[in-house]
Amino acid sequence: MTIGSARVALVSVTNKTGVIEFARGLAGLSFRILSTGGTAKILRDAGLDITDVSEVTRSPEILGGRVKTLHPVIHGGILADRDNIDHLKDMRRLDITGIDLVVVNLYDFAGDARAKNLPLAKAIEHIDIGGPTMLRAAAKNHVHCMPVIDPSDYNDVLNYWKSSRNDLAFRQRLAAKVFATTAAYDRMISDYFADSLQSEDSRSVWPKQSTTKLELLQTLRYGENSHQAAALYRSAETPVHGLASAKILQGKELSYNNYVDLDAAAAIVADLAPLPSVTIIKHTNPCGTAASPTLSALHLFERALSCDPKCAFGGIVASNITVDESAAKAMAEIFLECIIAPDYTAGALQVFANKKNLRVVKSDAVLESGRAHRSAHLWKSINGALLTQEADAVIPHPETWNCVTKMKPDATMLADLAFAMTVCKHVKSNAIVLSSGLRTIGVGAGQMSRVDSARFAIDKAREMAHEVPGSVMASDAFFPFRDTVDFAAKSGVKAIVQPGGSLRDQESVDAANEHGLVMMTTGVRHFRH
Repeated sequence: MTIGSARVALVSVTNKTGVIEFARGLAGLSFRILSTGGTAKILRDAGLDITDVSEVTRSPEILGGRVKTLHPVIHGGILADRDNIDHLKDMRRLDITGIDLVVVNLYDFAGDARAKNLPLAKAIEHIDIGGPTMLRAAAKNHVHCMPVIDPSDYNDVLNYWKSSRNDLAFRQRLAAKVFATTAAYDRMISDYFADSLQSEDSRSVWPKQSTTKLELLQTLRYGENSHQAAALYRSAETPVHGLASAKILQGKELSYNNYVDLDAAAAIVADLAPLPSVTIIKHTNPCGTAASPTLSALHLFERALSCDPKCAFGGIVASNITVDESAAKAMAEIFLECIIAPDYTAGALQVFANKKNLRVVKSDAVLESGRAHRSAHLWKSINGALLTQEADAVIPHPETWNCVTKMKPDATMLADLAFAMTVCKHVKSNAIVLSSGLRTIGVGAGQMSRVDSARFAIDKAREMAHEVPGSVMASDAFFPFRDTVDFAAKSGVKAIVQPGGSLRDQESVDAANEHGLVMMTTGVRHFRH
């Protein structure tokens, strides 16, 4: 079907943001608009003159909508090189009209399939075929058919056509964006297939090439130090979540170090959720954490602060429950860099308003739903390469542990051991955490010797006048020697939880039995480097 001499735009979008205004702009520039399905309907409802693609192809949509635009008349119009005499002859012979503009964005596979963790048989229905095909065709032939995949480009595209300029670089930028987006889209689907082909217990299938698409959220003032440039990116392949979707309710922009510490703090209380919890972080390590099924945010903060009020100065607070006015008043009494919580009362925000430099962040990253899943991959750069690994999404569950000593724990002790191990997995190795009553009383982080980490944790607890006798201890990895057990027992620790797996495990068990300690082994190490 020949449409005439008017310029032609094919508009078929999943993301309808701004499409009505954009189509009106195209109509005002004498474009004839081809469209399909839902896009055609909303444009017609807005009073625009729309030609259905099926009128051009003389073929209805078939296979339940799987085939709409996959037709020689459409792709001939997109791919035709109008400077090629043979192409022009084919167009006249087959009654093909050139398409000057393809405005398409893709089915939201990330939101519709990946976020919902659909089984593969259902997920494939959310894979876009026609969209990527048209976009890639237009991107290849961008000299004659402009590809537009991003609604943020609509205004620039309208201005281009209004000016009637021939800006090849602009067309190339749009084409590059298409290829980058479709490559990331295919990688996301490929990963989904790979994940579906393995059992829950098997290792991830690592692709030979990674095409993860990153989207710049903002440039940061500087990195870890003022002489280092820094920026914040997010994966464009997954729905915006966690700290990428956090709302800064007050205070200066978050710095590189703020983001790193907020991530560490949020991870602790998310792992403790749904148990109400508060933690205080300094340089990614917790200097105090408290949890309770009954205590308020105020009392949880006070208990967390009591672990080490000296080190809490200039720290980051994370709460997995709403911060109210009373808690805000207590937090405002000391110097803090940031506070992150799922929500705040109006009274709390009013209190914080008097602390102009305090960054107040609202985010679901502190909730149980904000935990990293096993399928999530974490990246770390080294000189000349990138490392990646699965997230450590294992939550300590005492019912899966083994008691390897004559002394057995009661329910209260088990709860404290689970709390201590949950916090311990977030402490830099070698890590030792002392806990009493669902509250940390001493943290030993990053020492080269495990017994030195234990000594540091116990010395810190004593410095802050905490009762070490009767407390419990968690270790992120096994004890290579019995010295840490002997030292803990001498200090009054009554129970220890550790992964086990050392060649000298029995020596540590024997030491625990000699001292009348409870020892639990988890079988799961939690190194944090």
